[in-house]
Amino acid sequence: MDVRPATVFDDVRAVIGPKNPGSNVCWCLSYRIPSRLNNELRGPARGALVEELCAATPPPGVLAYDGDEPVGWAAIAPRSETTFARNRKIPQLDDLPVWSLWCIRVRPGHRGRGISHALIDGAVEFARANGAPMVEAYPLDNRGAAVDRTMAYAGIRRNFEAAGFTHAADTTSTLAGHPRVLMRLDLREDRRAP
Repeated sequence: MDVRPATVFDDVRAVIGPKNPGSNVCWCLSYRIPSRLNNELRGPARGALVEELCAATPPPGVLAYDGDEPVGWAAIAPRSETTFARNRKIPQLDDLPVWSLWCIRVRPGHRGRGISHALIDGAVEFARANGAPMVEAYPLDNRGAAVDRTMAYAGIRRNFEAAGFTHAADTTSTLAGHPRVLMRLDLREDRRAP
C-alpha cells in the first residue's frame, strides 16, 4: 500500500467526494473550516474548496493507493487550523503546535485489508515531514463493540494504539454512541530508534 500527500484532487474526489457533484456531503470539511462557512458552502462549492486545498502547501491529508487506484483517505492538519482548536469537548492539553488526525476513510470493497493502518502511518509521516512535533487523534473507544461504518471516520482506539499512539486524555465527545478519547504520538523522539 502506497500512501502519498493528497495533491491530486480527482483522487481525493474518488475517495471522499459524492457520486452526484451537487450533493452536500462533508468532503472532510466539517472540522477543517469554521462552522458558519461549513454551513454556507453547498454542493459544488464544497468540492471547489477541497480542490484549492489540494493545491496548497501542505495539502489537506494523505491518500492510500492500491497501484494507481486511490482507496483511502486521512485528513490531517495543524490543530490550530481546525475547529479542534476551539472545541469544548476535546481538550487542548498544552501549547505544542500539534497536528490533528481526525478522519480515516477506506472505500467500500477495499476494507479489511489494513488500509486504515497504512493511512495512520502515512499521515504521521506526512506530519513529521511538515515539522509536526506531535500528532493527536480523537478516535472512538468502542471497546470491541461494533461501530456503524458511516460514523467510524474518527478511527478506533486500538488502531491508533497499534500505531504507537497513547491515551492522553478523556473527552466529553461521543460519536455513534461511543466515547472519543484524545490520543497522542510524540514525534520529537524517533520511535524507530533502537
